[in-house]
Amino acid sequence: MNDVILNSIAETTTHRDRDGVHCAIVQLLLDFLDAESVAIYSLVDDGGVTRLLNYAEVSRGNKHTSQVRSNDLSTLRELSEIPEWESCVRRQQVVQYTPSAGIVHAVLPIEAEREVAGLLFINCRTRLRARVIDHINAILRILKNHLALLDYGELDTLTGMLNRKTYEASFEKLRQRLRLADAARGMKEPSWLGLVDIDKFKCINDNYGHLFGDEVLLLVSQLMKKSFRGTDQLFRFGGEEFVIVLDHATTEGVEVAFDRLRETIAAFEFPQVGRVTISLGYSQIYPTDSPSTCVERADAALYYAKHHGRNNIRSYEMLVAAGELSAKDGGENVELF
Repeated sequence: MNDVILNSIAETTTHRDRDGVHCAIVQLLLDFLDAESVAIYSLVDDGGVTRLLNYAEVSRGNKHTSQVRSNDLSTLRELSEIPEWESCVRRQQVVQYTPSAGIVHAVLPIEAEREVAGLLFINCRTRLRARVIDHINAILRILKNHLALLDYGELDTLTGMLNRKTYEASFEKLRQRLRLADAARGMKEPSWLGLVDIDKFKCINDNYGHLFGDEVLLLVSQLMKKSFRGTDQLFRFGGEEFVIVLDHATTEGVEVAFDRLRETIAAFEFPQVGRVTISLGYSQIYPTDSPSTCVERADAALYYAKHHGRNNIRSYEMLVAAGELSAKDGGENVELF
């Protein structure tokens, strides 16, 4: 590798967010390989179906790297639709194939721990030689190591969820997507924020000790991860509170999703502790929201749920419509009757 490529590799490690790292990597590889296009995909589980989520893509002649992530799973292709890509994941090896004369597609696995978490797709004119593939794999290892360092700062150490510090930056990116969608065609299926609180968690710590309390937190987080789509974002907000950002869901769909989580946790047998329940308040996310105002609305609904029996979910918008909550200044300040 020449000095230009080495400097480009060094430049990728200056980024402190995943989107920036992915964009830098695809641009670096486009220049290094003289390829027609380069893209990075993440593998997302959608109820047992693996879908391809495009993180970043750049093509020859396009000066700007695009972040083309879509959280609408219904728009994402299934991995099984592309046999060569599915083979790459299954064998965990590079796959090269020629879809038409003069065009070569190369797909390389991006590994996380012991499994393939993503794919690197390269559209070029000739097959990649073994030495070039070795260089690409070295770049992917740098990518993996740098993302692991980012995870250390972005993830909660106990649950592995995103931590509160990353919420604001993540929310801002979501709000930008909402504004673009709203300006283009309006939101057919809105996005939602749910605030989860474990009922009587202090009693669990007092009666069983903090070790069992931590185990409850860990198990609740695992149940949450199994209950939502790979594109939905889960945060541990602190203590026994969690935040769920659920993209693209109807009013009926979000109610079903959140109540399914409540039922799943209520039915689970926690070691030593037994049954545990949660209360959940949620609100729609609007393009004009700030990270705090949306949480405040969800928190008002959660507060209502806590004081009306616990082990239930409440919608801020429905409570306002029913006259149970009063909204002031666009719903940012809420008072309980």
